Amino acid sequence: MAKIALVTGATSGIGEAVAFALGREGYNLIITGRRVALLSKLAKNLETTCKVKVLPLSFDVRELSQVEHYLGNLPSPWGEIDVLVNNAGLAVGLNPINNGIIDDWERMIDTNVKGLLYVSKIVSNIMIRRGFGQIINIGSIAGKDVYPNGNVYCASKHAVDALSRGMMMDLHKYNIRVSQVCPGAVETEFSNVRFKGDAEKAASVYKGFTPLAASDIAEVILFIVKAPAHVNISDVVVMPTAQAGVSIIDRK
Repeated sequence: MAKIALVTGATSGIGEAVAFALGREGYNLIITGRRVALLSKLAKNLETTCKVKVLPLSFDVRELSQVEHYLGNLPSPWGEIDVLVNNAGLAVGLNPINNGIIDDWERMIDTNVKGLLYVSKIVSNIMIRRGFGQIINIGSIAGKDVYPNGNVYCASKHAVDALSRGMMMDLHKYNIRVSQVCPGAVETEFSNVRFKGDAEKAASVYKGFTPLAASDIAEVILFIVKAPAHVNISDVVVMPTAQAGVSIIDRK
């Protein structure tokens, strides 16, 4: 029987790349996202390209009732989840703390921290019942350091860093591996979301150097997933060669 992987925030960027990477390895996939049309299109592409079964679930990880409804009532055999990739997350705005926009703060905290917790609680209990499993959280270099005006986003990713370590301590006795992958600059929709659709500002983030691609991170995650059962790759920081720190980038 094929293994099952759940990827949150799968409709673009790292989540989409991870879904294809795991699909090519033969995993049947549960993919989640808020954009129904994109999710449906991705499911069809995965089924056609990877020849695997796909269950698309459109809901918002920020809403506990939705998470409980969709992940707490999975039809057989979809409840037998082997791998969870907590990818859903975002940065919104780039304001100093005194000019912060409360709605931006709440979106980041509710998605990056609370959404990860809601999903992880349900799935970890599935894995405890089965006696094994693997959880991979997508963190950020912003969870290792901070930068001007990144205050709340950095705080949310520092929370992911702490939660990943705490989850490993809580779950290792159940034969559940917990890993975190912390990318540096990756060219995805990330900056477009941060700048609320301002394409010019978003493009400027990646000018003058070669950033990571979503597929680079997917390959790292695939390496973690394929590690022998006795090996847990607990924390990985992945940077573009041109990037030496959270705000240190060599732009030519």
